Amino acid sequence: MSTSDESLAAPTELTAQVTEGRFRRVLGVPSLVLFGLVYMVPLTAFTTYGIVTQLTGGRVAATYVITLVAMVFTARSYARMSVAYPYSGSAYVYTQQSFGGAIGFLAGWALLLDYLFLPMINYLIIGLYMGSSFPGVPSWVWIVVAIALVTVLNVIGIVSVARANFVIIAVQTVFIVAFVALSLGAAAGHGANLLAPFSGDGTVGSFFPLFQGAAILCLSFLGFDSVSTLSEEAKDSRRTVPRAIMIVTVVAGLLFILLTYVAQIAYPSNRFTSADTASIEVVASLGQQWLSVLFIAGFIAGSVGSALTSQASVARILFAMGRDGVLPRAVFGNLSKRFGTPVVPILIVSAVSLSALFADLLTVSNMISFGALIAFSCVNLSTIKHYFVDRGERGGWHAVNNLVLPGIGFALTVWLWTNLTGMTFVVGLSWLAIGFVLLLIVTRFFRRPTPTLDLKE
Repeated sequence: MSTSDESLAAPTELTAQVTEGRFRRVLGVPSLVLFGLVYMVPLTAFTTYGIVTQLTGGRVAATYVITLVAMVFTARSYARMSVAYPYSGSAYVYTQQSFGGAIGFLAGWALLLDYLFLPMINYLIIGLYMGSSFPGVPSWVWIVVAIALVTVLNVIGIVSVARANFVIIAVQTVFIVAFVALSLGAAAGHGANLLAPFSGDGTVGSFFPLFQGAAILCLSFLGFDSVSTLSEEAKDSRRTVPRAIMIVTVVAGLLFILLTYVAQIAYPSNRFTSADTASIEVVASLGQQWLSVLFIAGFIAGSVGSALTSQASVARILFAMGRDGVLPRAVFGNLSKRFGTPVVPILIVSAVSLSALFADLLTVSNMISFGALIAFSCVNLSTIKHYFVDRGERGGWHAVNNLVLPGIGFALTVWLWTNLTGMTFVVGLSWLAIGFVLLLIVTRFFRRPTPTLDLKE
């Protein structure tokens, strides 16, 4: 790890005084990448593995290839907009500054949908897997304990999150190495079809389900988005944040492809006792009890880490909107003088996450993707608006860089968005309608301007 990464290598710097209303700038590229990878959870490929395996006929790896291609274009747009506006708020800030306060608010509202659901899905996973491993303890107990732990760590501060991330990644790395090695050995032992993860198992012949699967798998790539929410806590953010965004997207995407590929050739079936916890059966098929224990430990640690980082991100989105006056400033727009963190937004996210006590995995997965894809579309359009339209960078390579590439990213995200389920649209559009009503209240039916972000350092 680079010694320039002050969040881990120079702890004396972390005691610097917090200026009211500002974050500490303590994160370097290594910590930002760790944050993004933990947010995405390297083992998140197993979260919806059973669902997407059955949907695509065993072509999860092929589906991840499609998703990665789409996400690289969008990640690139995020990286470029993080240079233009190195502030907390992500898609909300980028869209607001490019298209105005009203559209920016709706983009931020859509982003809130997936950010609010992402901690929830991690708590849901913790409940499912811990309940399966320890049937004597009700799943709700594990969910409540996890919410309490994550809330405390987030209130203490982003440095505690960065340090916890390093441990979580280490645990998952050990499992990944062992799982890949044993899976390849098992595949060689039974003469597996090495092309099956891309050609399928024959139960689903159409190519269309891969698009549906890709729409679901978008939730796996929310880590690069979360990195942009830490712009106000990053050292030299115009350099470090774009680099971290691209590194996280590519590394995580390749890792997802690898894990689902070896899982399919080791366990070439789409029949599971429960699609929600299919990965337990895949790992158990390798016949190593210690690996199953390590998997549960790594997966739970990853889920806790993702809940930790996703709650940190959504709390900062809420803080940015509160600071602007779009949400009540007295509630959302203040940082704790003691911890330098947005405590009230953190507690609100924890309260919403209690919905994991009765939610189901497929619905939550689709809702996360719905909000994410709207936000992704807005950021691609914001890149075009900021660089191509407003700054007039249109000649030669600029036309490709500022119009064609983000245009492709926009088209791909819209295409994935249309492959979500009908119920997802009902819930998602209802959420947007609530946001629009809130916007009308804030602006008094547009008789006064929407509050916008003050970009003074």
